[in-house]
Amino acid sequence: MQTVSKHALLAALFVAGYAHAQADLILTNGKIATMAKPGEFVQAVAIKDGKIAATGTSARMLKLKGSATSIVDVQGKTVIPGLNDSHTHVIREGLNYNMELRWDGVTSLKRAMQMLKEQAARTPDGEWVKVVGGWTEHQFEEKRLPTLDEINEAVPDKPVFILYLYGLGYLNKKGIETLGYSKDTRYQDGEVQLDAQGQPTGLLVAKPNAMVLYSTLGKTSKLGRADQLNSTVHYYRELNRLGVTSAVDAGGGGQAFPDDYGVSIELAKEGKLTVRTSYYLFAQKPGKELQDFQRWVERTQLNKNDHMFYPNGFNAEGGGENLVWSAGDFENFLQPRPELPEHMEGELESVLSLLVANRWPFRIHATYAESIERDLAVIEKVNKKTPFNGLRWIVDHGETMTDDQIRRIKKLGGGIAVQNRMYFQGEAYWQQYGPQTRQMPPIRKMLDLGVPVGLGTDGTRVSSYNPWPSLYWAVTGKSAGGLPMWQAKDVLSRYNALRLMTQGSAWMSGEEKVKGKIAPGQYADLVVLPDDYFSMPAEKIKNLESVLTIVNGKVVYGAGAYGALAPQAPAVSPAWSPVATYGGYQNR
Repeated sequence: MQTVSKHALLAALFVAGYAHAQADLILTNGKIATMAKPGEFVQAVAIKDGKIAATGTSARMLKLKGSATSIVDVQGKTVIPGLNDSHTHVIREGLNYNMELRWDGVTSLKRAMQMLKEQAARTPDGEWVKVVGGWTEHQFEEKRLPTLDEINEAVPDKPVFILYLYGLGYLNKKGIETLGYSKDTRYQDGEVQLDAQGQPTGLLVAKPNAMVLYSTLGKTSKLGRADQLNSTVHYYRELNRLGVTSAVDAGGGGQAFPDDYGVSIELAKEGKLTVRTSYYLFAQKPGKELQDFQRWVERTQLNKNDHMFYPNGFNAEGGGENLVWSAGDFENFLQPRPELPEHMEGELESVLSLLVANRWPFRIHATYAESIERDLAVIEKVNKKTPFNGLRWIVDHGETMTDDQIRRIKKLGGGIAVQNRMYFQGEAYWQQYGPQTRQMPPIRKMLDLGVPVGLGTDGTRVSSYNPWPSLYWAVTGKSAGGLPMWQAKDVLSRYNALRLMTQGSAWMSGEEKVKGKIAPGQYADLVVLPDDYFSMPAEKIKNLESVLTIVNGKVVYGAGAYGALAPQAPAVSPAWSPVATYGGYQNR
């Protein structure tokens, strides 16, 4: 007797029993990765009411065609589930994207500086020229950072701020003048470098955390509300271009609730949000975190997944990612590991106790094993008093996490969100601590021990928002500069890497039953690729992007032959925006 697969059976039942429910959209003639198991591909997929209705052969799926059904022949191209970034800062970047000159993906410092000069020429007086993270010197042919002399020569007459990950900031002379920085300018956590005459050079140094960089960036110009709306639309479309259909926003510095969430909420209600966005809340003032969370838990909102913008897949909003500022160990590998203050445990215990008592999921930023050890001691203490009993929680980053810590996280039902920050900073870490043989983060050990793992980017400041360098890093173990950082036994298969950025990331928002596969009942979030991710040369993976992106069963982005299928994007505003000239990630 011939065995019938589960997917084929579901497709047959759909055709036989629900033929009247004709598909809204059918993709045919594809290499469609179901992601149900390694090596499983189908030829076609039918979509109805924003969900996958059936998968199978093109002939079988075309039986679901009706008078209003759209048919897209993908001509043998590879189709994957939409990418899901388990840790990013999509809300904040949406508010700022149109104002930023992105060096993400630029391959030479010469070109980056030319872009800076060109952008300054079109930027009006009174506005800043800003490059806000997402790049490293190792991506440049020259393998070096810009100098202050080069920045001042390129832009002598407009204020410039350039953020280098969470380690350094650059101000040109006009920027120093605009901010009024002088020999008396001081930051508790950071250095405003002075020259021999005692005047600011323009170099800002994070020691040990990035507050001097955050604070300086916060003093630069911002977009008005109308431009923020436009900026968010274009940033979400940029993510769609790169194959992103879902994102988990971990909260972040400079992202205050509820004020800075209003633009995304407005767009969601208007049906203009093209990335499913789940979010966490982030207390902005050190020492005031408990008061913020006390206020927020009083207005807990049940998750209804309305308009594709929602707290998360659980029943309440969540706390993240710096639950208390004193627990944050910034990933600035240009400096030695920071020691967390003695009062950290008391502050963290108070916030965690409140969240767990109110059944709020939470996530905590932790880079180093030393910090994780102290965090876990508090987490375990809170669990003893108020058992988690299935409450989901996440450790973010975990570059130097130990095996014992992974086991303890598993025991308490936690997950781990990992990102390709070492792709950008691997060389800096090795220079600080020497060459390493242990995988950082230890993803292979996490998977071997059965801990839920989601892959992401931590875009847009300490890393780029492009998910493909993260997938490249996961399957090669190489940094942006080509440094092989992992042993061969630790690199992931292409299936497993993609699974972590689809199904794995869905766990982080409690949506693993509806996201991450191309199977009946799953959200119809799909990406058509121009090349075959599963067989193409590994070095080309980091340059992939989508030719057709579908979210909730609707085309949201198309390129080339598929361009006419996508809605037209509004003109970029303001007209002088760097995005209008260069776009975002420089895949060119």
